[in-house]
Amino acid sequence: MPAKNIDGNALAAGLRQEVAERVRRLEESGRAVHLTAILVGSTAAGELYAQRQREACQAVGINYELRTLPADATSKSLTQTIQGLNRDPSVSGIMLHLPLPTHLDATEMQYQIDPVKDVEGVNPANIGYVVYGHTLIAPCTALAVIELIKSTGVALRGAEADVATRDLPTHTRRAEVLVVAVGKPQLVKASDVREGAVVIDVGINRVVSPDGTKKTVGDVEFDAVRQRAGWITPVPGGVGPMTVAMLLKNTLRSAELATQAKNVVSPESAPVGWLESVARRPG
Repeated sequence: MPAKNIDGNALAAGLRQEVAERVRRLEESGRAVHLTAILVGSTAAGELYAQRQREACQAVGINYELRTLPADATSKSLTQTIQGLNRDPSVSGIMLHLPLPTHLDATEMQYQIDPVKDVEGVNPANIGYVVYGHTLIAPCTALAVIELIKSTGVALRGAEADVATRDLPTHTRRAEVLVVAVGKPQLVKASDVREGAVVIDVGINRVVSPDGTKKTVGDVEFDAVRQRAGWITPVPGGVGPMTVAMLLKNTLRSAELATQAKNVVSPESAPVGWLESVARRPG
């Protein structure tokens, strides 16, 4: 029996509706939700991605601003931009478009973002909170994967799970939950998958068909694996829309955290224990 599709579009639509309602309630209390994105070097792809972000934000009532810096911007100027946004109480969340020009260190720049405003969950402080089980804001794609798995009703506790970053068929064939994020088109074959497994395909690859047409495929050979798995995410229509929805939810989360501690500009100036206490609360 073919696997059941995990419909990321439908799940994302429900999540966006929830976010829109919570954004509306927050605005009624006098606090708008505002996401500022930073793009270093203007490219057609970057501008298109930013426009899609803007449309997604506007659809749920989140204000969106794009700050564009020249491609030769220095680390100092980018740091100053980020720190200025950290101090701006009207800015709920900050995200930094990647990749950055090669002369800029992406990790160093992401570290500059206030953990409370870090809507992508990439600041080392936020990664640390995840590791220690007190999540403040988690990475969007990871959140999307977890929500997609949860939607199947399959219990994760005690399950054998693999996150494949290379071809490890010996392990993947045992996995009850398989998350594939390699960046190689249709790498995982049916023979690599355990019968009845939950398969989450994070890969997004543009390939050219024999007839010359272009299409988007994942890291999993979908049609073949679907005959063996129990649940599977399609590409497109799986992880992608859920990741965008999680960005919106994280932006809302940042605004709600700021509301809980008015006049707190950064975790360093918060009351003792404040950040640790909110990190234990669900998003």
